[in-house]
Amino acid sequence: MARKRGRRSSARRQWKVILGGGALLLVTLVVFWSAIWPYLIGAVVLGGLATGAWWLLRTDRLLRGGDRRWRQQDAIRVGHRTLADVDKMSGTEFEDLVAALCRRDGCTDVRRVGGSGDNGADVTGRLPDGRTMIIQCKRYTTTSTIASRELRDLLGAKAHFGADLAVFVTTTRFSRPSETFALQNGILAIHRDHLGLWNNGATLQSLININGSGQGDQRHRARWKRTYGTSPRPAARRRGA
Repeated sequence: MARKRGRRSSARRQWKVILGGGALLLVTLVVFWSAIWPYLIGAVVLGGLATGAWWLLRTDRLLRGGDRRWRQQDAIRVGHRTLADVDKMSGTEFEDLVAALCRRDGCTDVRRVGGSGDNGADVTGRLPDGRTMIIQCKRYTTTSTIASRELRDLLGAKAHFGADLAVFVTTTRFSRPSETFALQNGILAIHRDHLGLWNNGATLQSLININGSGQGDQRHRARWKRTYGTSPRPAARRRGA
């Protein structure tokens, strides 16, 4: 009981101190109001200005961040991606990119069909001249090499679909035997350098015209210049080349 009475007495003393301090502050404000009110108003105004400035800065950061994201999305829509961006894509995203590039170049009936049971075709469609095509997409690391057996599988898929043109698109390079096999069998082999050109605005038809040229050297650029009178914008250099 003594402890309870002690705690109650302590609480009453604390309240008395708080009430006394509040009363003293109120009296001080009343007595000295004419002297201190400009400072109080100034403090309120400064606090309001600081809050407004913080809100404006925060809004500006949010708007700038949103603008950057919108610009990135717009760049992707118009094809302004780097090969480094392409390297970060999933297999499905890479197939979507290839399908989008085909549509950009005037191809019709373009569909992404990749997945289980795709029968060797990730993208199908028609070239602007009406020929049918199937595309196999391989987003491999730049240290990998496309072997001949993958080109043979694509050739079988071309026969299965009855397509006029088979296209193999990869983020890496073809082995020399696989590149030779592609040329001998009319397969359009789009390696990393030519993918960079395609992604930067070259048309699919222009890649058909220089099929089998280049893979990190100057041959395909020289051939392009002879054909079109200008040099293409160079693709990003392969890592580990």
